[in-house]
Amino acid sequence: MFIGRERELNSLNKLYVSGKFEFVVIYGRRRVGKTALINQFIRNKKAIYFMGVESNARQNLENLSRNILEYSAKGQEGSVFLSFQTALEHVFQLAKEERLVLAIDEYPYLARSSRSLASTLQFLIDRYKDESRLMLILCGSSMSYMEDHVLAYKAPLYGRRTAQMKIQPFDFADTCRYFENFSGEDKALIYGIVGGTPQYLLQMDDRLSVEDNIKNTFLNPTSSLFEEPENLLKQEVREPALYNAIITAIATGSSRMAEISTKVGENTSVCASYLKNLIALGLVRRESPYGEKASRKSIYSIDDNMFRFWYRFIPEYSSVIARGAADMAYRRMEPHLSDYMGNVFEEICKQYLWKLLLDGKSPVEFKELGRWWGTDPSAHSQAEIDIMGDQDKDTALFGECKWTNEKVDAGVLEKLAGRSKLFHYHKVYLYLFAKSGFTKGCIDKAKGLGNAMLVTYSDIQELLSGRI
Repeated sequence: MFIGRERELNSLNKLYVSGKFEFVVIYGRRRVGKTALINQFIRNKKAIYFMGVESNARQNLENLSRNILEYSAKGQEGSVFLSFQTALEHVFQLAKEERLVLAIDEYPYLARSSRSLASTLQFLIDRYKDESRLMLILCGSSMSYMEDHVLAYKAPLYGRRTAQMKIQPFDFADTCRYFENFSGEDKALIYGIVGGTPQYLLQMDDRLSVEDNIKNTFLNPTSSLFEEPENLLKQEVREPALYNAIITAIATGSSRMAEISTKVGENTSVCASYLKNLIALGLVRRESPYGEKASRKSIYSIDDNMFRFWYRFIPEYSSVIARGAADMAYRRMEPHLSDYMGNVFEEICKQYLWKLLLDGKSPVEFKELGRWWGTDPSAHSQAEIDIMGDQDKDTALFGECKWTNEKVDAGVLEKLAGRSKLFHYHKVYLYLFAKSGFTKGCIDKAKGLGNAMLVTYSDIQELLSGRI
């Protein structure tokens, strides 16, 4: 089942129909669907697909040779090109006669096995780009390798690519397309639990309850998701133990650098280096209050829902889970799920606001959205705003998000209106988002203010699913 990626497929097809040499770099985290995207793109096209393996040069050359010779119908059992250069040059020659796609998946494995490969590709591209109709795709899951050795200025292949794609997890709308049988609320919970990574979404069964899905995966020691975060870290970094400790610290409430440093027992300079790598991997996000580019107020949060859920709950209950007591582990976890979903709901609400903007229905043409936190001088206390975005120094929107079973009352709207006055915008629009709707008092208050929009979770679903 292939879902989504329409924008990426359209971009690849535009490059394909150009008829000239194209060189596309595709990269992104493991499990995010890069290989599925490539396979979908090359369906019904003349293409050679090859996946590098974590082995030596000889093994990779044999595999590449087999794929090339099978395509050209000249292969004989055991035939191997003399070198990567002769193998790849053969492909460039084939592409003189016809449009041909060569997709090299897990390129970092191949390049590490042959240190001269990048220079060989550089030579062949420079030699044949004006006469070959080859569409070359290099794909990799090692984010640092692709950025440092393929995309970077000093890399041999720099300046040769004609396009690049960083494949991201699905947003909430595309995630919902995976499931027909989940209720609206369950879709949000599943998104909060596994995020938008296709491989993890495929582990969820919409014929079962969310509870059963959690028990069958995260609370099941034989499940592939049970050790997934730790296994991924082992593949991506050299010292997984400290990375593991840092992510655990963030997941359990340590958000500032000093707090993280104290929790893991390392100085801030060491933690800063590790956090930088986690940010590059797309696992951690650094945030500053909206409007402040560099700030001592910066906080760190886990940017991937599956990692955030796993590190929030699984280590704490690992002893219970190991003894097969999934029911007990879930009972202990369940009271905390609503609180956990708070940040997830904020992200879904941001996606709703972006959809409004892209559809031309937003009263504020904001450039970005973010959270704000700081001091409220009138109350002499700390204050937070879930969502904030401005169009200019004159116009802004402010949002508050409530994932609770109770209807939101007028007091929440009044507090949001009050906090919006901490800023000096002439035109202000207030968005109050609620899982379960609003009290009559809140609805009346919104009408009286005239600049407040009350948005239920069902409203969000309808817009993001394209029904309105």
